[in-house]
Amino acid sequence: MLLADIARTSYEIAATTARSRKTELLAELFRRADPADAPVVITYLAGRLPQRRIGVGWRTLARSAPPATEPRLSVREVHAVLDRIAAVSGKGAQTERTRLVQELMGSCTEEEQRFLTALIAGELRQGALDALAVEGLAAAVGAAPAEVRRAVMLGGSLGAVAEVLLEAGPEGLERFRLEVGRPVLPMLAHSAKDVDEALDRLGPAAVEEKLDGIRVQVHRRGEEVRIYTRTLDEITDRLPEVVAAARELAVTEAVLDGEVIAWGPDGRPRPFQETAGRVGSRLDVAGARATLPITPVFFDLLSVDGRDLLTLSTRERHAELARVAPEPRRVRRLVVSDPEDAEQRAAARAFAADVLDRGHEGVLVKALDAPYGAGRRGASWLKVKPVHTLDLVVLAAEWGHGRRTGKLSNLHLGARRDDGSFAMLGKTFKGLTDAMLTWQTERLRELAVGDEGGVVRVRPELVVEIAFDGLQRSSRYPAGVTLRFARVLRYREDKTAAEADTVETVLAMGA
Repeated sequence: MLLADIARTSYEIAATTARSRKTELLAELFRRADPADAPVVITYLAGRLPQRRIGVGWRTLARSAPPATEPRLSVREVHAVLDRIAAVSGKGAQTERTRLVQELMGSCTEEEQRFLTALIAGELRQGALDALAVEGLAAAVGAAPAEVRRAVMLGGSLGAVAEVLLEAGPEGLERFRLEVGRPVLPMLAHSAKDVDEALDRLGPAAVEEKLDGIRVQVHRRGEEVRIYTRTLDEITDRLPEVVAAARELAVTEAVLDGEVIAWGPDGRPRPFQETAGRVGSRLDVAGARATLPITPVFFDLLSVDGRDLLTLSTRERHAELARVAPEPRRVRRLVVSDPEDAEQRAAARAFAADVLDRGHEGVLVKALDAPYGAGRRGASWLKVKPVHTLDLVVLAAEWGHGRRTGKLSNLHLGARRDDGSFAMLGKTFKGLTDAMLTWQTERLRELAVGDEGGVVRVRPELVVEIAFDGLQRSSRYPAGVTLRFARVLRYREDKTAAEADTVETVLAMGA
């Protein structure tokens, strides 16, 4: 399949708002795709690179290369070049990456260049999310969307399922079952503003502490243990203490869902960045374990001793978890059997407040009668955690791609220093409506002081209210921190830059 086929479909999907038409376009593309190309095709349409990061930034992408007149690049050729770019390292790496990118872009038509630039930059916003791709794939092979969705849950990858179904048809669905040793996509949660709202929406529920750790899925068969991240990367060798803890459980076979976290000497969680750094490090695992031990805490059980528990209720799965895992290995929780009972509601609020006091993120409220919806952001799990906000100043903005072509999209955000200058804290393009994009493009062009290709520098005058989930340390930014999950709430034209929040205020929030 040619890259041009994907680029054309992407633009057609972006141009329509009808879900049925988006599904038709995807189905047409999948019918033409070679099964071996399916994993890459689907990943591209979801706006992601299979390589995840390839070390290429806006400055490299902004360098223009004369486009080809006719499309000739295949998906496999593009994937191979991006693999080569991702593998570049050492002295002269950036020069070599730039050369490879320019060579690749020079082989693309203008339409392919726009698509590939947006894809590499993470700015592809055409609405072809995984849910739509599931429906398109089901239509392409004549299978029920619900059955394809379950296969994706259990297969761990939409691309892997697509490859099988395009090769074998609907009969290929039989290959996808819950198996120990093959990770499944985790169940995710929607948000609620507080515990009361969550209980109103769910009814009888369990309120669980939400740890600020790293989500893991632990598979055990006999003495063999494997550990996977929420993105299904295996990290077993990095966490020997988690392997040891899994072997202590009263099971022969099991698949568990939980978090790993580092505790401080006071029993409170250490900063998220420390846990993430330990989990991400492959070097001197024994030394890292001695310096910063990691503890697993489980909150769900998906399979035990050959029994698939996915369709059981939260109540039933937790009973099985409590049978095989001792209390220190399980998250703290409170069951609210009757949300209409005032005392139970008050107890739920007090529990949530205590979780925050103990240094955790917030709580997860889970409907007691809900099955485990692997790979889905289900309405039966609701997360409740405090949202922090800051009034920051826009320092620059990046030109968008895809649906945001011609609009200034990704905002560079700064906090005020004592001397009146601004320290950049990070970037975000999230939370922006079409109306906000149009308005901010016009306003920021009025404030522009320089255009560095993909980035427009502006006078630091425009204040924007930003919501974020917390701070994390970062050597990339001058204050040493950046915002986690930042998104735009609104512009504050009623405030001047002199009234924006200071670096001191920001740092105090992480104290």
